[in-house]
Amino acid sequence: MIEVKTSSLSDGELNRGVFATCDIKKGELLHKAPVIPYPNDEHQYIEKTMLADYAFEYGENHSAILLGYGMLFNHSYEPNARYEIDFNDHTFNFYAYTDIKTGDEVLINYNGNVDDKDPLWFNQD
Repeated sequence: MIEVKTSSLSDGELNRGVFATCDIKKGELLHKAPVIPYPNDEHQYIEKTMLADYAFEYGENHSAILLGYGMLFNHSYEPNARYEIDFNDHTFNFYAYTDIKTGDEVLINYNGNVDDKDPLWFNQD
């Protein structure tokens, strides 16, 4: 259903993204990413690594590193996918927010809410 390929949206060293290998219907679950949660007071250690750019908020007192393809979805303010956190299963569940065509890059809004247009943390002064 999805695969990792080179993305034209990123000009970084790794420039990867997640792409649809088939048509995906709006609302369809496309990936369950297991998480490794850690207390927020330990984030100071993550901040010293490149993983800091890939950490997600995980409730009030924790952050998380996502496994699987979870950390490889790129950002858009007009996403075609969204995610929900399942604290019981310790996963981030990614769903199609719109119909996604074969070959399209799957994009999420890093702010967590598909309609949130706030500047991203890494673009703030």
